[in-house]
Amino acid sequence: MKVLATSLLNMLLVAALTLGAAAQSRAEPEDLPDIGSPAQAMLTLEEEYQIGRMIVRGLRDQDQILDDPEVAEYIRSIGTRLSSQANEGQQRFNFFVVKDNGINAFALPGGFIGVNSGLLLDTKNESELAGVIAHEVAHVTQRHIARSIAAQSKSSLVSTAAMLAAILIGVAGGGDAAMAGMAAAQSLAIQQQISFTRANETEADRVGLGILARSGYDPQGMPAFFETMSRHAGSSEINIPEMLRTHPVTSTRIAETKERAAQLNVTPEPESVSYALTRERLRVLSTPAGEDAREYYAAIIGNEPDATPAQVYGRALALMISGQPAKAVPIFQRLRDADPTVVQYHTALGQAQLLAGKGDNSLATLQRARELFPRNIAVTVRYAESLMQLGDSKRAHEILLDLFNTVPPTPEQAKLTAQAANAAGDVADSYYYMSEYHLMSGDLPLAINQLQLALTVPKITDVQRARFEARLDEVQQALPKRAPRKPVQSDGGNRRRAS
Repeated sequence: MKVLATSLLNMLLVAALTLGAAAQSRAEPEDLPDIGSPAQAMLTLEEEYQIGRMIVRGLRDQDQILDDPEVAEYIRSIGTRLSSQANEGQQRFNFFVVKDNGINAFALPGGFIGVNSGLLLDTKNESELAGVIAHEVAHVTQRHIARSIAAQSKSSLVSTAAMLAAILIGVAGGGDAAMAGMAAAQSLAIQQQISFTRANETEADRVGLGILARSGYDPQGMPAFFETMSRHAGSSEINIPEMLRTHPVTSTRIAETKERAAQLNVTPEPESVSYALTRERLRVLSTPAGEDAREYYAAIIGNEPDATPAQVYGRALALMISGQPAKAVPIFQRLRDADPTVVQYHTALGQAQLLAGKGDNSLATLQRARELFPRNIAVTVRYAESLMQLGDSKRAHEILLDLFNTVPPTPEQAKLTAQAANAAGDVADSYYYMSEYHLMSGDLPLAINQLQLALTVPKITDVQRARFEARLDEVQQALPKRAPRKPVQSDGGNRRRAS
């Protein structure tokens, strides 16, 4: 957690200074920007998005974001369900899971919402998890970070940038890095802006409860998890989760949210099967080094008939990642045959069969899953991985491209598509998809570099050239100052891999 917090501190300070540079570039060359007006001090949605994307890119570069298709798809599905009820049509949302067993969730500028794996494991039901995410969605829709910046109407440019860093530290976590941020902020008389104000928290509770209820979840899930969090607060500050440091829970707050939730009078929809399965998947994937997830399931599962399907699924996953995929195959097969409507059973069985050396069975399993769940992200990714490992990269490229052109891809999917294209010999397309990966990650210069490399590949078609050039012009125009295009010299016909 300390490493993550320190990394966040560095990225947040860079983002804050970027904000300062952006504000200064909008001013007259000889004048400092006038941020005395709240309208000018308020960040635009695009500026918020650029800052948030920069922070997420830093997390991804440091391998802090969990790149697991099943887990990522579940969190996105919950987030999309909630954000679609947020009455905010202009705001983009991106949801991701952080590799951290601490209990925390945070909203970044631009609609980026992170959920620690430890938070999901600490919830007791799906409505509790949705309640936390709804609260963070409300922070975004109410633009609390931008409003906090606007409140500092008399601050200098430097102190405004420092205040943004301090606020984001408060949102994203605590620990030593947050304390360092607090000390810096104190020197600029902005300590009161480090974390969201009580008014912002109350507003996020109120708005979040409405989002939760309209989305079909039990609104009592929010105060229920607040009660869980309050029990975590011990006499020693060391035991207090990061979420409590930035989202203080009081008996008054719990009572108020309970009362509001009761007034909503909602009949919640049934909990999805995916909630319990995702918790077990995260439990296995987040097992600390040196520990064996199989021991956990051996302790809680006596006879398999007495266990829940989710526990059986978790036990089979533990076997698979511990080098015993052949033992996991029949377990996943029984689960899938008992309930073929569950996507996770199909993808896990396909993975286990591949690892057990049964490649043909894996392809058959995942092809059947594609027919049952057309263009499902997890199914498509797992099928493509099997195809690539078994030497059919051309087919993998085709099905990933079909998904890419139909469903908005994540950076991870863009990168996998580039890898499949490269393995299939489609070098120009490989560069193109890597440019999309860098573009989604916020690295415009690298995106431009990849597009320039794509244009140097011999014998590209006229359609490819037109597409690459159009995208290159579009990306260059998005730079603060349009850089002159510098053609990349051919390397004598030798094809280079996308970087």
